[in-house]
Amino acid sequence: MMLLQFPLLAAATGLAMMLAVSLSQAVAADGYLFVTFKGQQGPMDEQIYFAISKDGRNWTALNNGNPVLVSKLGEKGVRDPFLLRSHDGKKFYLIATDLSWALDRSVSRSIRAGSRSLVIWESTDLVQWSEPRLVAVAPEEAGCAWAPEAVYDEETGDYLVFWASTTKGDNFAKHRIWAARTKDFQTFGAPFIYIERPTAVIDTTIIYDGHSYYRFTKDEKFKVNTLETSPKLMGPWTDIPGFSLGSLHGYEGPACYTIDAATPAKPATWCLILDHYAEGSGYHPFVTSDLASGQFAPGDGFTFPFHFRHGSVLPLTADEYRRVEQAFKPLDLVPTASEARPINVETSPGSVLLPVQHNTNLRAFDPSFAQVPGYKLSPSGPQDFSAGPVAYTLTPADGGPTRTVKVTVEPRNNPVITGYFADPETIYSHKNKRFYLYPTTDGVVDWNGSVFHAFSSENLVDWKDEGVILDLGPDVSWADRRAWAPCIIEKETPSGYRYYYYFCADQKIGVATAFDPVGPFKDSGRPIVASRPPGATGGQQIDPAVFRDPKTGKYYLYWGNNYLAVAELSDDMLSIKEETTRILTPDKTFREGVTVFFRDGRYYFLWSEDDTRSENYRVRYATASSPLGPLEIPKDNLVIAKDPAAGIFATGHNSVIQVPGRDEWYIVYHRFNYPNGIGMGRDAGYHREVCVDRMDFTPDGAIRRIMPTLAGIQPVRLPR
Repeated sequence: MMLLQFPLLAAATGLAMMLAVSLSQAVAADGYLFVTFKGQQGPMDEQIYFAISKDGRNWTALNNGNPVLVSKLGEKGVRDPFLLRSHDGKKFYLIATDLSWALDRSVSRSIRAGSRSLVIWESTDLVQWSEPRLVAVAPEEAGCAWAPEAVYDEETGDYLVFWASTTKGDNFAKHRIWAARTKDFQTFGAPFIYIERPTAVIDTTIIYDGHSYYRFTKDEKFKVNTLETSPKLMGPWTDIPGFSLGSLHGYEGPACYTIDAATPAKPATWCLILDHYAEGSGYHPFVTSDLASGQFAPGDGFTFPFHFRHGSVLPLTADEYRRVEQAFKPLDLVPTASEARPINVETSPGSVLLPVQHNTNLRAFDPSFAQVPGYKLSPSGPQDFSAGPVAYTLTPADGGPTRTVKVTVEPRNNPVITGYFADPETIYSHKNKRFYLYPTTDGVVDWNGSVFHAFSSENLVDWKDEGVILDLGPDVSWADRRAWAPCIIEKETPSGYRYYYYFCADQKIGVATAFDPVGPFKDSGRPIVASRPPGATGGQQIDPAVFRDPKTGKYYLYWGNNYLAVAELSDDMLSIKEETTRILTPDKTFREGVTVFFRDGRYYFLWSEDDTRSENYRVRYATASSPLGPLEIPKDNLVIAKDPAAGIFATGHNSVIQVPGRDEWYIVYHRFNYPNGIGMGRDAGYHREVCVDRMDFTPDGAIRRIMPTLAGIQPVRLPR
């Protein structure tokens, strides 16, 4: 079932009471709203996520775990969100760091990462939000503006907004806390240094307990948090001696709020949450009933639906809590049209993208959404999606507020086959006049699959699953697990075409033969490569590639993980000529997954770099004047790599296919499952899917850098 998420477009309502005007004071709350981001694995991780809690301890993600607010401005990512209520209770302001590490990981090593601006949203009801705007607040010589927060200053009648910046004056070597004043979060006064210390500092938060201000700040040199107090926002500030959390290393992003309001019998319970970034374990809670003492104990009974990153907490009234909860609860809207591709729909607040097959008539397409209980859906029937999104409205039967979403229908041809598959090999069969695809069967824990499938196509887009062509259990006597990375070659003999299928099993290489591209295949009865070749100092005997030299007619087998070996195949194709084995490892970027092809008098060698579990898994290449090398590595030899902006990661282990009779080439590769793979951790390495994109060459024969796509290719027309 595909779930489409719709935010409630509710009208603003008056506030029943004022809560924590601009600070987390010790007041009663009927619930809490947490604004946060997820991390930096993909561009959608660095957006604004909402979670709610009745008790401030147990949190539930809203919008089905999807971002509620998305920034496409500036760095196109937001971090460190801070939410506050205006001093008069009429508005909410959400301010955040303008930064995306997912789109440019190189900035993660720079204290100048991000821009001088803040990303700012406004709302009157926490449901309907303004479009985000960028406002430059840091000084012109600043390198960044990180982790902004704000408090209302009763003495001056405006807001003190503060953040961390580096500046050119000390070669961007030190973070300080800067500040500026504003009345409306649109126009800001001149920035000034708010916290100056001998060491760098970031991530300041300020709270007020009705008598004094308290300021938590992270010291960047010692990687610890400090606690100060003052009767006034502008100080003077004094350290609280013996702060019990002052020796905790690797925590940042402090936020503090009350989880139990004060009563005549006992003081309020304050909760300080700290993001344990050093271990990536998310927020840890600590509690106290006396901020002035500086003594905190670990909090018990806290649960989080995912690893919240540097965010903030806002106490809510009962009406606010109910409104936010209803606005971002998911609705099940199920598209049943047969043209819909069986891959994930994409959702964001107020919009849905529905992938469909390439031959779908967008001028009259009916998603055939199933009826949503309690709602009337309109429009119905076929709609014209060719000019852009179509707005759908859900009207509740009880007369409540409607929900509206813009549905976009877009042809998507990647992935080309349904399900988890990897390590794709492709050939064109002259016997059957069709393309064939032979992948690793994926989706099995620790790559422990045992079966191989074949797929056929006339156009490289529409593929038919021809079923299992080899099963290690009953079909192979010498191995029964780790069925990986096959390759195949078609050989014309006097008696007809024969097919030689080389495959990995239990980290050895075997061969099976057939008279048709889809079998039945018969195993030779033994592995043809079972041990590391002379000269190789590590790695596995996997990832074969078979190649016929068009100049000599000789057949070669290439293989290796952490090394690249080659040997000439025997005349019967069932063994290698051991004496011809040599090592061809191109350079330190070689990991595995070699493929070899010939074009315009030149031999091309492609391989995968890094690890298949890594988002940076990618393809490089070299050329040679013979199938045995020596390999010449171009200066810029990257073929295909991740595109974080598109949410595509780990593009590797490829084959290359030429359209017969034409200088038209395509790369067939696997990537992490889209869009969920980047969040799977290690499991992404065996939840992969197969894609096809166009491969082009420069006039001098260099491979042009390929950008992986979601759309894929258009159907290929075979020569008649």
